[in-house]
Amino acid sequence: MSHCCRALLLVLLSLCTAHHSSAVESGALDRHSERAITLLRDAISRQTVHGEGNVPAYAESLREVFLSAGFEPESLTLVPYRETASLVVRYAGDGSSGRQPILFSSHMDVVPADPDSWLRHPFELQEDETFFYGRGVLDNKFDVTILTTLFVWLKESGFVPNRDLIIAFTGDEESFQETVQQLTRDHRELIDAEYALVVDGGGGVLDDSGAAIQFQVGFAEKTYATFAMTAKNPGGHSSMPRADNAIYDLARAIQRLEAHTFPVETNEITLTYFARTAPFLNNEVGDAMARLVADTGDAEAIATLRAQPQYVGTLGTTCIPTMLSGGHAENALPRAVSAIVNCRIFPGHTPTEILRELQKVTANPDLEWRVVGVPVTSPASPFNNEIMAAIAASLEPIHPGLPIVPKMGSGTTDGAYLRAAGIPSYSLTGIFINPKDSFAHGLNERVPRAAISESLLFWRAMIDQLATTQSRSATN
Repeated sequence: MSHCCRALLLVLLSLCTAHHSSAVESGALDRHSERAITLLRDAISRQTVHGEGNVPAYAESLREVFLSAGFEPESLTLVPYRETASLVVRYAGDGSSGRQPILFSSHMDVVPADPDSWLRHPFELQEDETFFYGRGVLDNKFDVTILTTLFVWLKESGFVPNRDLIIAFTGDEESFQETVQQLTRDHRELIDAEYALVVDGGGGVLDDSGAAIQFQVGFAEKTYATFAMTAKNPGGHSSMPRADNAIYDLARAIQRLEAHTFPVETNEITLTYFARTAPFLNNEVGDAMARLVADTGDAEAIATLRAQPQYVGTLGTTCIPTMLSGGHAENALPRAVSAIVNCRIFPGHTPTEILRELQKVTANPDLEWRVVGVPVTSPASPFNNEIMAAIAASLEPIHPGLPIVPKMGSGTTDGAYLRAAGIPSYSLTGIFINPKDSFAHGLNERVPRAAISESLLFWRAMIDQLATTQSRSATN
């Protein structure tokens, strides 16, 4: 974003927040944007993937940033968990609202990345005129960086919220999500809140021309469940093949899973999402969305949407094999081979119910099935007028009149566990990006350079709306 554009945004935001004591200071945006880039560069260099043990050091580095900004040591809690950790930051308010805190959540870990497969090194922040590149630059170190910079900005400006503000940076969202469970189970007093803003998912959508067309807010998530499917037999020498080869048994089961599709399902959230998205997609996908809203049994519309990876998960449960393992020697018949099947389950169904369907589809009673981890099922968060109004006001100086669209996430964030623990959670970020440029978990992950300043402006305005003495009472 050019200096001229940033200056204009500052003027507009200052006008919109002139009645708040925390209106944006002149020159602050440039200064804190540069700080954010420095923090992001350090963050990307840290390979905080599962099993490497690098998350605690990253958490400690963030803790030092907060201490340097004037946060008291007792407001910063590093919570160890096996080889990882969480960091909880409490920004004390004056209590004038008489309300519970607001929780902000993001995660410090990332999925693995092979440097040999990337055009740029995944653990070095690189950039061109349009994007920053690196593993985690979109999911989720960008938002960790923005929240850290935001709280430092607020502290340095002398801002006093009308209630406590809490950040929870978790350490294993991309693997077992045990750190968020630890916080909700063993340290509820650190994170208890009226609601959580999960800064991971949602956010602004750009079209192919670069224009903003909508802003998405996650109200619900599908249940994340993983199953191990294993075929076994006595094995033997490879020179004496036998008909009941475990690899063949597993391969046939996988082919049956490939041919199976779960029933189409919709709910109020997904239909509202399709209805509000359709007008902005001037193509067959937008037409399909509109037809589906009018007739949820429209087979042609369903086929069109299910052919799009970004929409297939919105139409029901999905299950897909993601990992294979087995065999013990190249000259031996395997005694056991396994496939990991990852499911994203539409609300209203249990993991047990979906497992029964998978067993029926694979049609082999000799296969062994095991649930991996502990699936979590959480309710949709209730509609919150205060949050939606704050989002609208915060977007106005950046993207005036932008439609705000409720969404059900096909992936899983820490919000699922927060909801399950009774903390209503809403997923959103200040990032605006074209879905075609979203490579989270993939090669050459990127985020628009403009997202730095836009995100800081957006979240600073959100704090003004939700945590000043002028902010309105909650109307859920």
